[in-house]
Amino acid sequence: SVGSPVTASGKTRIALLLPLSGRSAPVGQSLQQAAEMALFDTGAKELALAAYDSGETADTAVEAYRKARIDGAALVLGPLFGTSATALAPLVGQGGANVVSFSNDEQAAQRGVWIMGIAAPPQVRRVVDHAVDAGIKRFAAFAPQTSYGQQMIQTMESQVTIRGGKVAAIELFDANSADLNTPARRLAEASRGEDKLAVLVPVAPPRLAAALAALAAAGIDNKSVQLIGTGVWDVPNIGSEVMLRGAWYAAPDPAKRADFERRFLSTYGRPPHRLATLAYDGVSLAGHLARLKQGGDFSAEAITNPNGWSGVDGIFRFLPNGRSERALAVIAVQAGPGTVVSPAPTSFTRPVN
Repeated sequence: SVGSPVTASGKTRIALLLPLSGRSAPVGQSLQQAAEMALFDTGAKELALAAYDSGETADTAVEAYRKARIDGAALVLGPLFGTSATALAPLVGQGGANVVSFSNDEQAAQRGVWIMGIAAPPQVRRVVDHAVDAGIKRFAAFAPQTSYGQQMIQTMESQVTIRGGKVAAIELFDANSADLNTPARRLAEASRGEDKLAVLVPVAPPRLAAALAALAAAGIDNKSVQLIGTGVWDVPNIGSEVMLRGAWYAAPDPAKRADFERRFLSTYGRPPHRLATLAYDGVSLAGHLARLKQGGDFSAEAITNPNGWSGVDGIFRFLPNGRSERALAVIAVQAGPGTVVSPAPTSFTRPVN
C-alpha cells in the first residue's frame, strides 16, 4: 500500500534519492545539504522532504524508490547515477511517482524519468555556435578514444555541418597512451589552412595538461587557434593552465552559482560539491509544482512546462522525452575566474525542436 502524499500538517511528501553510503557518500551528503538549504529558502511551508539511500547500484536505487513510494512520495528527486535512473523507469510506468534524476546521462532519459544533470552534447553545440557567430568556419578535434570523446566529436561534426562550417580534422588518441605527440602532429598536418581554426579538446584535468603540451609542440596553441572545450573544464582554478587562457567552454553562468557557493560554505563550513546545485534547484522546482494547485501538480504536463524553470544554474526545462534543455553561457578561461563572453539566455524563446 502507498502512504498519503500529504502529511497531517498539509505538506507534500518529496523523496530525495541519494548515494548516502559507498564511495559517493560525500557527494550524496553535499546534495542532501543543498536540498535542505533550498527547503529553508523556498519550500519549507509546502514540502516535507525525506532522504533515502540509493547506494551505488541500480538495485539499491529501486529499493529506495519502493520505500519512498510506500511512504507516499509525490515526486522523487534523484538518483544520481544514470544506470539507477534507468532502473526506476518500469516502476514509474506502473503508476509510480515521477522522477527528476540528478544524472546527466541522456541515455537514461524517458518520459517519467527526467534528466536534470548538465549534459555534455549541448555544451558542444553552444560553444560551436559561439565560434561560428565569431566568424570561425573551420573546426578540428583532439579527443580521447572513449565513449565520451566519440560522443563529443559526433556532436561537434553534426553542429558544424548544421551551421555551414567545415570539419578539417579529427584525431582520437589512446586514452592511456603516454605518446600524445604523434596524434597531435597528425592533427596539425591535417588541419593546415588559411582560415582561423577552432580545436575542440574535450579532456579533463589532469590529463588536459599533457594534451595541451602535445598540441603546442605541434604548433597548435592558444595564439594560433581558438581552443574550445566542454564542462569538464568547469572546475576551480582551470585558469592556472596557462595554455588554456583565452579558450572557450559552455557552462551555466558562474555568477549565480557563486552566491549559492558562498551561502553553502557559511552554512555548512565547507564548499559544496559541483553537483549540489542540482539538488537545490530540484527542491525549488518541487516547491513550484507544490504551489500549482491544492496538493500540488507533479504530472508530466506540469514538469514539462515549455517556459521552464529558473535555478542557480540558470534556466532549464524538461522535454517530453525525458531530456532537459539548459541556458548556457560561453566562458573564456582567464588567469583568475573566467569571463562570460556570451551570456546565458534568460528565457526559452525558440520552440522545442
